[in-house]
Amino acid sequence: MYKRFLVLCLGILLTFGAVNELFAAVNFRSVKILQVVAAKDLIGRWDITMDENGKSVPSWLEVKLSGNKTLTGYFVGVSGSARPIAKVNFNEGKFSFTIPPQWESGDQDFVIEGELTGPEIQGTLVTSEGKKYAWKGVRAPYLKRSVAVTWGKAVELFNGKDLAGWKALGKNQWLVKNGVLTSPHSGANLISDQKFTDFKLHVEFKYQKGSNSGVYLRGRYEVQIEDSPKEAHPSSVLFSGIYGFLTPSEIAALGPDQWQTYDITLVGRMVTVVANGKTVISNQEIPGITGGALNSNEGESGPIYIQGDHGPIEFRKIVITPIK
Repeated sequence: MYKRFLVLCLGILLTFGAVNELFAAVNFRSVKILQVVAAKDLIGRWDITMDENGKSVPSWLEVKLSGNKTLTGYFVGVSGSARPIAKVNFNEGKFSFTIPPQWESGDQDFVIEGELTGPEIQGTLVTSEGKKYAWKGVRAPYLKRSVAVTWGKAVELFNGKDLAGWKALGKNQWLVKNGVLTSPHSGANLISDQKFTDFKLHVEFKYQKGSNSGVYLRGRYEVQIEDSPKEAHPSSVLFSGIYGFLTPSEIAALGPDQWQTYDITLVGRMVTVVANGKTVISNQEIPGITGGALNSNEGESGPIYIQGDHGPIEFRKIVITPIK
């Protein structure tokens, strides 16, 4: 009788242990499943706003799945081009990655840490100089257009006389001379008072040898203007590229001290760039904001913004045709 009782107790204990192991396995598997779902939720594009000592500045993040389990991506900071992320570390809803400095001072890698908070992400960034800032991010809109575009009337954004309709960000160096909008030296950027969604833009410009500028669409996407050699291999950071994202099919530049043209069509995220009569980017998607953007609110309209802080640049015509 005593032996039978011991065997029964032992059986109960073994059964209880097996149940515990089963629950432990199920719980572990549930955690794994939750982690997979959360990692999946992180994949995509995010419009980020960073708090730099009370000043809101834009950034952008894209997270991709490489193969079966590795997360990679791209990050755009306040300045510079889109930077590749070799690996995004992810664990229980929290993530982190590092990127090397680009144009910034300091010699240590940027460290970005964040977490999923429902439909948003938030976290901190430590710069190459060791400064720490908080940030928040929301999913970037797709900006897909469901109806055909109907164009309105063309508008002269530059009147050939003065800076009416424009404002400088900072101390103004821009002037109008002989009907030409001129930035004789590096200084403030210039922003149109009017804001636009989808449009066709025609600009005529001239730069000096070694100079650099750009035209920002909706104040967020830079079409590069630069003294790029004609024989240079096309790059997204050279003449007519969408800075850091889209590479033109060729360098169609005429060279310094020559009047040149861009004809740019932007519908949603889809852009076409015609440089000096040659289509160099044909209806390609702009993934996100470029360095130097005014903000990361991609779902909103925005101004035309001209870069004036990278050397002398001149414009004699700026015409926009918005949608109706």
